[in-house]
Amino acid sequence: MSDTAERPTSNTPHYVNAAPWDPYVSEKLTAEQEKYYMAGQWKLMWWRFRRHRPAVVSAAFLALMYFSCLISEWIAPYDLQTRHIKSIFAPPQAVHLFHEGRFLGPFVYAQKMTRDMDTLQRVYTEDLGNPQPLRFFCRGESYQFWGVIPGSFHLVCPAEDGTFFLLGTDRLGRDMFSRIVYAARISLTIGVIGITLSFTLALILGGLAGYYGGWVDMIVQRLTEILKSFPHLPLWLALSAALPVTWSPLLVYFGITLILALLDWPSLGRAVRSKLLSLREEDYAMAAQMMGAKPGRIIGRHLLPGFMSHLIASATLSIPSMILAETALSFLGLGLRPPITSWGVLLNEATDINVVAVNWWLMLPVVPVILVILAYQFMGDGMRDAADPYA
Repeated sequence: MSDTAERPTSNTPHYVNAAPWDPYVSEKLTAEQEKYYMAGQWKLMWWRFRRHRPAVVSAAFLALMYFSCLISEWIAPYDLQTRHIKSIFAPPQAVHLFHEGRFLGPFVYAQKMTRDMDTLQRVYTEDLGNPQPLRFFCRGESYQFWGVIPGSFHLVCPAEDGTFFLLGTDRLGRDMFSRIVYAARISLTIGVIGITLSFTLALILGGLAGYYGGWVDMIVQRLTEILKSFPHLPLWLALSAALPVTWSPLLVYFGITLILALLDWPSLGRAVRSKLLSLREEDYAMAAQMMGAKPGRIIGRHLLPGFMSHLIASATLSIPSMILAETALSFLGLGLRPPITSWGVLLNEATDINVVAVNWWLMLPVVPVILVILAYQFMGDGMRDAADPYA
């Protein structure tokens, strides 16, 4: 082809925006970009977490559940051990608003009990002519708030000389709803306390193994391999059965929590170790070491903050396993014991299939267990995605 050949010309039209340039819009965009690029790690993590709607809803649900633990005495209409002799194995009372076409507000119908002479079982029926309006923000049964402050305030109370069994009663006539509310204080806190102890052990042992290496790393690794080689459930059962029967309920509570923490830290400890092995060779870690910083300061101020968000997300996903472990141990009779009441202790009373087949409401404590576990899983997934720097 000749050098003088004409080059093909493009017929693509060129458009020019005729709108006037607004410097304020440009400055606003620049400010938004600077806000994003100058944001810290935790703020970026929070922005990503807010985009995960199931995680946000789950976090709100868990916050509400833990807040209810603070005011269990206000929420529960009855005390934990209050017995209603005339209402043993009473079914749940439905809440109504209208009586004979007339609006009465929230109320329940009184229950009438008869005996089935063929099966000798109690049969409860609603007395449709005896509505019992519920009282709100009222004075009811007295209690000791957190075992210290006497009080009698409740968010909802039954009518005078009436009953209000939202979820029925058990074999001793105790209100199931009140017992589930009180049990949440034990089942939810045992997971938080357990993961706090496990998290502390993982940071200490995993941090030492990852920073020093050598024989320290070898000892910690062998210890984690020994603990992870045992099946968790038989080991839980063995250690729980080893707790003295003479211990007080409070000691048993802390004993179960310590057992769960000691068996849960190896996985998190390995994550800490692997991260520190890679980060201890970074320039900023070497510079801090050359400037005379002590190992504790290097680990705590320079290395751990770099992946703390990942550790928190992993710890959040470990809390459900602790709640399930306590529930399983208490359900099998080797965990918490009365008078301490947890969701597992309540489920232990529903081990008889004949009782459950007739009194199905005794299985209702499993509902908050399922909801809390699912909420933790969703929230943990959201936190893990938010902690990912490549999200």
